[in-house]
Amino acid sequence: MKKMSILMLAFVFFLTGCSLEDAADHITREVSNWDKESPNETFIPKNLKVVSIGDSLTQGVGDSTKKGGYVPYLEKSLESLDGVKDAQFHNYGVRGNRTDQLLKRLKKEDVKSSIEESDLVMITIGGNDVMKIFRENLSHLKLEVFQEEKRQYQLRLKEIIETIRSYNPDAGIVLVGLYNPFNTWFSDIDEVNQVIHNWNEASIQVLTGYDKTLFVKIEDLFIDAGDTLLYEDYFHPNDEGYKLIADRMFTDLAKGETLATLTDRKDSVEEEEQPS
Repeated sequence: MKKMSILMLAFVFFLTGCSLEDAADHITREVSNWDKESPNETFIPKNLKVVSIGDSLTQGVGDSTKKGGYVPYLEKSLESLDGVKDAQFHNYGVRGNRTDQLLKRLKKEDVKSSIEESDLVMITIGGNDVMKIFRENLSHLKLEVFQEEKRQYQLRLKEIIETIRSYNPDAGIVLVGLYNPFNTWFSDIDEVNQVIHNWNEASIQVLTGYDKTLFVKIEDLFIDAGDTLLYEDYFHPNDEGYKLIADRMFTDLAKGETLATLTDRKDSVEEEEQPS
């Protein structure tokens, strides 16, 4: 293919009246550029190490296969990409975890060491923080209560991200948003959807303060689906629900250079190689 291109270039220069010396110089430069553009390590399929942390959505409660909710779907999708040879997931999801409990789990040695070696850290968290407010204020629910707790949630989320960054400054961080599991039964109560939306916006605000982060919105997936995407507890996703979550995660990750940017370690390598 390159030989044919070189011949075509020579023919074009001949037609335009360029001298053989000029044509030779230009062709030499083009060949040099082609060599630079040839496949290098950036294009070689690589192994991705992914750590999944958080609550029941990471553990996969409601998943009939017991394989980790969204994880197997996302793993298969990532491995379909030309740039990914193998996506290896380590799942540390625990049902019921809130942000304060996740902060404690992050200090466990197995979780810490996995994050240190990871390319991506996937997080599902916040749903149980919201549920705690519902339970404690059921008889006198007011939006003001959620607003105050939302600020505390943001502080804890910042601490979670900074803890991950302290373990691994290069790992990309993906936070999956919240959805309203009560939409089937309380679709006429707009305040619930508003709370979920506000907390998702709060998460986005936190992430904008850090590089190599991605927020994945899923609240819209469950709004008009009724209970068709929910497990028999009418709270957690079922298999189809987890597949849709994984599909949305993959779509956002595969968009443009998002995955490459999140998993890129070149900056840190260059910094280490610079003379002091």
